[in-house]
Amino acid sequence: MDAAASLPRTEMPAPSYVMTAEGYQIATYAWGEPDAEPVLCVHGFASSCRDNWVETGWVRMLTSAGYRVIGVDQRGHGASDKPQDARAYSMSAFVGDLIAVLDTYLLDAVRYVGYSLGARVGWQLAVDAPEHVGRAVLGGIPDGRPLGRLRIEQARAYAEEGIPVEDPVTQNYVRLAERVHTNDLRALIALAEGMRFGDADPDPQRPPTQPVLFATGSEDAILERSRTLASTAPAGTFVEIPGRHHFNTPGSRVFRDLARDFLADGSPA
Repeated sequence: MDAAASLPRTEMPAPSYVMTAEGYQIATYAWGEPDAEPVLCVHGFASSCRDNWVETGWVRMLTSAGYRVIGVDQRGHGASDKPQDARAYSMSAFVGDLIAVLDTYLLDAVRYVGYSLGARVGWQLAVDAPEHVGRAVLGGIPDGRPLGRLRIEQARAYAEEGIPVEDPVTQNYVRLAERVHTNDLRALIALAEGMRFGDADPDPQRPPTQPVLFATGSEDAILERSRTLASTAPAGTFVEIPGRHHFNTPGSRVFRDLARDFLADGSPA
């Protein structure tokens, strides 16, 4: 039996909103004792805090381990604002949102847990604002721009005119986007387009120096690229999550247990 399933059910609180520099509202959620050590959880593309961390048992696991959990719906997702302008989705904007969240919650340093897009943003937060991240768990982190494979014109034609998508990769992304009922497909297409600009790629010449646990599913197509990227981090550890692909790795008990032990292995600062 999954250990998380035996814990009390996690209730989804009403969001508390944080205002970004551009005036967007970012939905945040908090669990646990206010004075407990904080863990910031950031979800992946086309997901949400509920989908990535609540329904998979992560919040239950972390709060039972004594942490305060701060969850975020990244811009374009969940209950947060969903601009349809590609220019709203630069990497620096995602990082700025998280810094605004930490400032609003009066948190100097946190343990960080991110998956996929959330892992990519966590890498950059740890590099650009290292004082805020003591240690991090980065799951399913790509080494480049997987969203760059999405055929923007086909996805937009589907969203606006209902024209069927022919490209298989784009079909997968559309199905992923439509899986979560709160998603706005046009906003996610704008996100995919925006992430093609500027600083979307992690720089292997400038990796995080904090302790980082990198974790990727054994059946994930980005496995070896994630492993290579992890090898650039001086205090990085890479683990392969057995029998998992990119979309079901967050639900792995093995992943949760490894993350729990790693997060407990040192102070957040």
